[in-house]
Amino acid sequence: MAEFLASELAALGAEVQQRPLGKQPGKEHLELPPVVIARYGNDKNKRTILVYGHYDVQPALKEDGWSTEPFKLTVDNHGRMYGRGSTDDKGPVLGWLNVIEAHKKAGVELPVNLLCCFEGMEEYGSEGLEEFIQSESKSFFKDADAVCISDNYWLGTEKPCLTYGLRGCNYYSISVSGPAQDLHSGVFGGSAHEPMTDLVHILSKLVDSHGNILVPGIMDLVEPLTEEENSLYPNISYTMDNLHESLGSQTSIHPTKEQTLMARWRYPSLSIHGVEGAYSAPGAKTVIPAKVIGKFSIRTVPNMESVDVNRLVFGYIKAEFAKLNSKNTLDVWLQHDGKWWVSSPKHWNFTAASKAVKQVFGVEPDMTREGGSIPVTLSFEQATGKNVLLLPMGSSTDAAHSINEKLDKRNYIEGTKLLGAYLHYVAEEPTKA
Repeated sequence: MAEFLASELAALGAEVQQRPLGKQPGKEHLELPPVVIARYGNDKNKRTILVYGHYDVQPALKEDGWSTEPFKLTVDNHGRMYGRGSTDDKGPVLGWLNVIEAHKKAGVELPVNLLCCFEGMEEYGSEGLEEFIQSESKSFFKDADAVCISDNYWLGTEKPCLTYGLRGCNYYSISVSGPAQDLHSGVFGGSAHEPMTDLVHILSKLVDSHGNILVPGIMDLVEPLTEEENSLYPNISYTMDNLHESLGSQTSIHPTKEQTLMARWRYPSLSIHGVEGAYSAPGAKTVIPAKVIGKFSIRTVPNMESVDVNRLVFGYIKAEFAKLNSKNTLDVWLQHDGKWWVSSPKHWNFTAASKAVKQVFGVEPDMTREGGSIPVTLSFEQATGKNVLLLPMGSSTDAAHSINEKLDKRNYIEGTKLLGAYLHYVAEEPTKA
């Protein structure tokens, strides 16, 4: 994908480099995928916009439940473009390339200088990118006047939004080990402490069925809700039907859109993701696994600092394990973390994007936060000192990270127009705080 992107950008006349990031931490036999950086235009009289995207995707197999081959683009009769990465994030990345291509073919000069930064490890915590951004903050990225990222989604399916906040993500592992090897349950069941039993017990103590985090002290870290913020939610174009359509079910926790959006944006959540080492294939196997690893994450919000969250999580899990009086061994660690982010939606970067939405879609966008995490957002803000805008292309029903991921053809075409219009309004917008 890096080779493809680099060749496409070069064909469009951009100055392109593939920059190596070195070995993957902890897996020194693997090279990290390169960062593809490109510059299009170098006019000192124009603003310079830095755009970011990623060319890596989540894993996908047909047997996971896909209706189509996940790595073959399939377009149905309704204009839905199915394929892994269609909305996250290959579609939006190609949208930026389409913008350059459209200007060239129309004979219209690009109104800004464009810097591109496309990475290949976003779905694994952007390993190596933080250091790269810091090292290039005074060189390749130094000319950036603002940053635009298209790697998130509309709230619903009809009305575009601009995103000025993201939750962070702390991803944890819990291992429980005991026997020297896997055991036969008919021989050892009832006579040995079973790691899986201990792990399930610990996992059950993390979150309840209504989404309440059970780790003491976590909610005390959260920034209190103000009246001003509370007043923003009723006017946002979103309904519980939008949520149920995205879920494909009626399994929502909260009864109102306001409570739902707050739970998704401004409050933390804890999700249990899986167990490594346990038998998971079809059929029955009477094995007692010798070691199992549970995985869970906490989506963090202002003002939750990672060091405080880690302290509470580690202390609580170790205390709960001690209550079991088990002779097994427990370990818990942080796999990776990404900090939450909040920007200023009154900046000229957002004003330009609002005008572009009005131009292309005929409506004023909703100003939203988002529940997902894009750690690079904060990295770019801190490294460049400039405003960062999230300008989504996909909709809430795109099923990113899930089976049958798609991007509607309408969103792709109109979204590409939006990216292009945004650049023109950026060039015209007066500077203001």
